[in-house]
Amino acid sequence: MKQTRFNKIQKRIGAKMAEFAGYEMPIHYSSIIAEHRAVRNSVGVFDVSHMGEIFISGSKSLEFVQDITINDASRLFPGRVQYSAMCYPDGGLVDDLLVYNLAKNKYMFVVNASNNYKDYKWMTENNEFDVEINNLSDEYSLLAVQGPESKKVMQKLMRTDLDLQYYYFKEDKVAGIDVIISRTGYTGESGYEIYFEGNETIAEKMWNKIFEAGKEFNIKPAGLGARDSLRLEMGFCLYGNDIDRSTNPIEAGLGWITKLNKEKFIGQEALIKEKENGSRRKLVALVSEERSFPRQGYEITVNGKKVGSITSGTVSPVLEKPIALGYVDTEFTSVGTKVNFLVRGKEVPAEVVKLPFINK
Repeated sequence: MKQTRFNKIQKRIGAKMAEFAGYEMPIHYSSIIAEHRAVRNSVGVFDVSHMGEIFISGSKSLEFVQDITINDASRLFPGRVQYSAMCYPDGGLVDDLLVYNLAKNKYMFVVNASNNYKDYKWMTENNEFDVEINNLSDEYSLLAVQGPESKKVMQKLMRTDLDLQYYYFKEDKVAGIDVIISRTGYTGESGYEIYFEGNETIAEKMWNKIFEAGKEFNIKPAGLGARDSLRLEMGFCLYGNDIDRSTNPIEAGLGWITKLNKEKFIGQEALIKEKENGSRRKLVALVSEERSFPRQGYEITVNGKKVGSITSGTVSPVLEKPIALGYVDTEFTSVGTKVNFLVRGKEVPAEVVKLPFINK
């Protein structure tokens, strides 16, 4: 397994480690619920250095980005970030990702760890514009500082004003280290992502400085367990669970990032047909009032008949209720529709609700 540059620190402070996307990653340090609540109420820090950073440059960089992603990158300008995705010709999702416009003719794709090399291969195979594509994922570390007190923590470590709007970034220094710092987030809370290069010594300096700055706010390290429960409360998709090659962005509720009217892009024709003909199924949010734990793969039923399957599920630490995402037949997608989770042969009543599960 690969290790991030924070691995020794994490083991030293007692993180429970496990394999994820080929990396040894912290699942939790104290408990998932405690770390979840720390992020919701104050501030937590995630090591997400397993994510991929792929850089695109060249005179036709914009044309390439437009061709390979489904959102409209022409709206971007230096300092702006965009949520987007790449699709196969049949409309299935290669990956969802973030597009950073670093400068004229220069972009950074931030891709899911499990898809890093697959995405890079897909990009190089579909490079019809002779752009330069560099996968620098192994060169970068990435920390996500998330929570309502995150700005106060990060501002202590910067000489310039940290006044970033949502989905903006800047190149600056944090604790004297050159960084790309952005404000996107995957938790629903205010927060920042800090990308930087350097060895373990530099990584440890960054980690220690952030925790020193956050001490008065009872800052906590948080693992992938809390990251998953936090994103699920907001209804954010996870590749491999809620979206994959077998799903398209229209049925996954990502029509808002699918710009069908822009110039030609990979998957456009299939997605136009999907939009025109209507999806046979859609991703919905479900809540139950009963004690249960919905898990990926559990059937969703109506009157004893299977109408879909759960893709992600947990018990919300905020709502203290079972919540889930899942695909159901289109006729059962209206808010208020009564369905069931099939848990070990028992039907557990649930209801289709509007996302997000909690209001932030």
